[in-house]
Amino acid sequence: MMRGSPGQSAPRVVVRRKGRGTVSNKPPTGSWKIAYADYMTAMMAFFLVMWLLSLIPREELSEVAEYFRMPLMEAVRGGGPTADSTESVIPAGSGIGDSSSIIPGGTPALIPHPEPARGDTFSADSGGRDARNLRELKSDLDNLIETDPVLEEYRPQLLLDMTPDGLQVQIVDQKNRPMFALGSARMQRDLTIVLRALAPMFNRLPNRITLAGHTDSIQYSTGEREYSNWELSADRANAARRELVAGGLDEDKVKQVLGLSSTVSLMKDEPNAPVNRRISIVVLNEAAERRIDEQAEAGASSSQLEALRASQDEEAFSIEPPAVMDRAPEPSTDDVQSDTDLFPDSSSGNGIDDADSSAASNPG
Repeated sequence: MMRGSPGQSAPRVVVRRKGRGTVSNKPPTGSWKIAYADYMTAMMAFFLVMWLLSLIPREELSEVAEYFRMPLMEAVRGGGPTADSTESVIPAGSGIGDSSSIIPGGTPALIPHPEPARGDTFSADSGGRDARNLRELKSDLDNLIETDPVLEEYRPQLLLDMTPDGLQVQIVDQKNRPMFALGSARMQRDLTIVLRALAPMFNRLPNRITLAGHTDSIQYSTGEREYSNWELSADRANAARRELVAGGLDEDKVKQVLGLSSTVSLMKDEPNAPVNRRISIVVLNEAAERRIDEQAEAGASSSQLEALRASQDEEAFSIEPPAVMDRAPEPSTDDVQSDTDLFPDSSSGNGIDDADSSAASNPG
């Protein structure tokens, strides 16, 4: 039958369209970029760690590996396999850039900066070398104490540890073996032997040293109005300096001599304990020595120093030279003072610096 003939319906036309399914009409968001950025960050951190490890000497890599094997809480408490060591690969409470840390970095920066910070006068290489030399000196001192039959006897009284300022050597009192006479700066023979044996070791490095004297908290009977623990601790530190020089220490190695009285106790819960009476010797690292110099120079500006220097020059020119005399005048008896007037004898009842002094202050 022909199409369009009368009495016949037109055929149904079916149009099929391909559906879009679940595809959204929204434009692409670029979420892949986030994953790619995470990947690049992880790779950068990985290569940064590899770079830091390449800066560490091979013999010290085992210490770094041991640190990361230690559980976190044990590391915080100082426990684990390296609990008995006196130094830390990454010291707690200090920045990674400290001179006592094996991993270099922080201050000063490893990457050169066009405008370095003020006072940044040494590189990371020199700081790391300085810390390594101090650790080697500590190892040599440990070996000397263990092999020397004389020093081995005093091993319980010798404390060696690394501090942010450098290598610290402390010689502490024992109840039955004091370093000084009772309440006096007169040195006992035991301390003389120890100091003279240690003196040549401090000449191995160019680093300078500081000496500090410490006492317990027992005060003299006169309190702090006259001769006190402040003077006693300073006199004992100076006596230790003289003995080190007599034992061979270079005279220009001493940077500071301090008397700290009982302000820095080794046993804070027992301020009268014998171990609080001690001599502390610190072999300074470069950062600590530079900090001491900066503190001394911060007291006056350059213009003030120039003004002081000019005034001193004017005074030097205005002073008349003394007349030449054939012989020095005889001192009068009124001008002569005895040693007891200049340095009061602390053992004559002014009070003593010893835990055993309680019997003297409370007789009967």
